[in-house]
Amino acid sequence: MSDHHLRIQIQKSRQELSRLFEGKMKTLYKEQGSQFRIELLETPKMQEFIETHADALNSGFQQVKMSDAMRQRLQRSNYIFSGMKTFHELNEAFPSLIDENGNRKPFEQFLNDVQRIDRTYNQNYLRAEYNFCQASADMAAKWEGFMQDGDRYNLQYRTQRDKKVRPEHAALDRVTLPMSDPFWQEYYPPNGWNCRCTVVQVRKSKYPVTPHDEAMALGEEATGKDTKGIFHFNPGIEKKTIPNYNPYTIKRCRDCDIAKGKLKLAFVPDNEVCAACELLHRCAGDNEKSATAIERTHYLHEMEPLLQIRHEKPIDEGTIKVGFSTYGNKHLFSDTFGRSRVLLKEDLKDLGALLENSTYIDDSALTHPRADNIEHFYYYKAELHGRTVRLNVAKEVKHRDSGHIVIKYYLYSINDINE
Repeated sequence: MSDHHLRIQIQKSRQELSRLFEGKMKTLYKEQGSQFRIELLETPKMQEFIETHADALNSGFQQVKMSDAMRQRLQRSNYIFSGMKTFHELNEAFPSLIDENGNRKPFEQFLNDVQRIDRTYNQNYLRAEYNFCQASADMAAKWEGFMQDGDRYNLQYRTQRDKKVRPEHAALDRVTLPMSDPFWQEYYPPNGWNCRCTVVQVRKSKYPVTPHDEAMALGEEATGKDTKGIFHFNPGIEKKTIPNYNPYTIKRCRDCDIAKGKLKLAFVPDNEVCAACELLHRCAGDNEKSATAIERTHYLHEMEPLLQIRHEKPIDEGTIKVGFSTYGNKHLFSDTFGRSRVLLKEDLKDLGALLENSTYIDDSALTHPRADNIEHFYYYKAELHGRTVRLNVAKEVKHRDSGHIVIKYYLYSINDINE
C-alpha cells in the first residue's frame, strides 16, 4: 500500500473511531458506581468500537497471502489488543465523570474533558499501531512460507539500507542463521514501532552463517532501547500481530495461559487487567463462532450445485463416477484450508471443473476402519492458480439391513503437492 493510500486509510479509521468514541463515552457516563466495571466491555457500543478498531488494524494485511488459520489468529490478536486498548481508555476516562467538588459533570462537559483521550489513543497512536500490525502480518506470512522449507535455506536479516534505518537495527543487517536457530524467536522483525526490517531466505552456499552468540549480542544491541522486552517475539511462531506484553498489558502477560487462549484456569489473578483480558478472550471466541457459522452457511450454500455433478474418472481397475456429497462438502470446507495454501474459499463452488480436469495418480486402502463408512481413497492431481494440488476422492460403502450395498465416490479433501 502506498503512503498516500495508507494516509487515507488511517484517516478514515480515525474519523470512524472518533465518531464511535462519543457513543462509547455515553455508555460509560451511564455508570453509577464508584468503580469502573469490566463488564462494560461486553456492551454493544463498546463491542462496536473494539471491532471497528480491530478492523482498522486488519485492513493493513487484507491482501497479504497466508493460510486462513494464520489470518484468523492474527485477527483475533488485533481484537484482543483493541479491547485492551479500549479498556485503558475507559479506565482513564472514568475519573473525569466527577468534578473537583465530587459532583457528576453534565455529559457535554465530561465529553469535552475526555477528548484528549480520543486524540491520544485513536489519532496519535493509531498510525504506529497500524504499521506494526501490518509489518507483523507480513512477517508472519513469510514465516509460514519459510516453514515449508525448514532449514533447507538459511534466513537472513535485512534492513531497508536507507537514511531512515535506525542505527541499532542496522547492526543486524545481513545476520544469517538457520531457521531453527533460537535467534529468530527473539529478534525476528518487526523489532519496534515503525520497524521496516525484513527477513529473506538465502542459499546456504552464498552467505556464511553468523555465529549464534554474535547474532544474539547484535540482537540485544539492536533492541537495547526496548528495556521492557516488549518486541522480543516472532509473529509467525506466536501467530499474533502484537505480543502478549504490550503497552496495554502487564509483564506477567508474557507467560499467562489466558493470553495463550486457555480460559479454564485453576487460578485467575485478582487483577483488573487479567479480568479484562479473560472477558475479551471469551468475547473473541463468541464472535469467531458466530462469524464462522455465517461463513460456513454461505459457502456450503454456494457448493450445493456440486451435488448434481458426476464425472467419470479413471482408476487402475477401470473407471468410477465421482461426484460430491453433503458430508464431503462439509469436510472440504472445514478441513481443506489446513491442508492447502493454494485453494481459496472462492474456489469451492468451482471444484466440479477442477475434478473434471484432474488426472489419476494412485489409490490406497485404509489401514484402520472408519466410522463414516469410507473404505478407500483415490488420488488425482490438478492445476490451481499455477500450482499442483491433490484431490482425495473417498469411496464410501454402506451396508443396508436388506443386504443391499451402496457405494459412492465423492471428493473429500484437497492438499498441496510440492513439486
